[in-house]
Amino acid sequence: MKVSLGGVLLLGSVVVALLLLNVLSPMMTPFFLGALLAYLGDPWVDRLERWRIGRGLASGLVFLAIALLVAVALMLFIPALAHEATELLKGLPATLVWLQARLAPLLTPWIGVDAGGMDVRGLAEEYLGDWEQSSDVLGYLLGQLTASGKAIFGGVMTLALTPVVAFYLMRDWDSIIERLDNLIPRSQLVVIRSLVRAGDDMLAAFIRGQLLVMIFLGLFYSIGLGLLGVEMALIIGLVAGLASVVPYLGFILGLALASLTAAYQFQDWLHPAYVLGIFLVGQILEGSVLTPWLVGDKIGLHPVAVIFAVLAGGQLFGFSGVLLALPVTAVLMVLVRFSLQQYLQSQWYQGSAESSSVTVDEPAESEPQALTTPGSEASEAKEEGAVTELESNPAIDGRGVEE
Repeated sequence: MKVSLGGVLLLGSVVVALLLLNVLSPMMTPFFLGALLAYLGDPWVDRLERWRIGRGLASGLVFLAIALLVAVALMLFIPALAHEATELLKGLPATLVWLQARLAPLLTPWIGVDAGGMDVRGLAEEYLGDWEQSSDVLGYLLGQLTASGKAIFGGVMTLALTPVVAFYLMRDWDSIIERLDNLIPRSQLVVIRSLVRAGDDMLAAFIRGQLLVMIFLGLFYSIGLGLLGVEMALIIGLVAGLASVVPYLGFILGLALASLTAAYQFQDWLHPAYVLGIFLVGQILEGSVLTPWLVGDKIGLHPVAVIFAVLAGGQLFGFSGVLLALPVTAVLMVLVRFSLQQYLQSQWYQGSAESSSVTVDEPAESEPQALTTPGSEASEAKEEGAVTELESNPAIDGRGVEE
């Protein structure tokens, strides 16, 4: 088997890149976030360029718009999330006691243990610890972060470097792509360009499409639950929107949390039914409008593959691995499909008589014998021959046997 030098160099480069990513993962977060923002903003920069606006100015305008959007979102949602998280932690022990009182009579016959005898409140207060005693979750988190000098340095560097990296990558995006294109071997130019184009479609469908689907679903669930008067509506909507990256997981998780919250808060079955209606409408909206419009059928990742990619990325490369897990998996799917197509078209898969190394001896061809039916000439001749053979063979003659 021949091994090309280019293949060895490519494989070695991939291995070295993965090792460097593993070693440098703690400091790679601002670069990944900056590259993500640059990728999201590049189409808008190209549109502004078509309006005869310089690349640098267009990048600055798009970056300013993204920064304002993120700042407004943080100012609106962070205080509300902190307030809801504080109320959740305060009321969690009482909620668990109520849930135990409702479920214990149903579970005890099944599990054979008195589920009502457990001290759920004490366990909750013990595990929550300082969280439950703190009246300001945001202040508690900031206190925990500032307790470590390394965490302070990492957070400041991420906040400071991400905008800088995003702006320069956004400004030089087209030139970087052009330089990379010039490095492609001319003999493989068409194939590699087609793979890169397919990978770009996959990334665009996931990052620009799936991200918007998650945001829309999170807002829809939060607004719907808020209008219904359900407490923790923002947290439940956020969890359901983020979990919707895995098909049906956001629906199931959000419905379970919202139904339990509504049942505990209103002490009836009507409000959980309203919650079910909200999530059913959201699921229909996702399947019939948002996903076909924003994502399409380009990703094609199995739900199990999505879960495995996120967990594997976090285990191997930490938070940076979580950020890169699904985009990298989407691009790898392009390479897997291309390799599978090449394999199915290969001579090794299809096989041929000339290339087969195993030969099977086939029986010699003989003239086909005509079928005989009783009463036909061929059948009568066959019977006469059998009788003649029987009479001429004393071993099978009846008289010979008696003798």
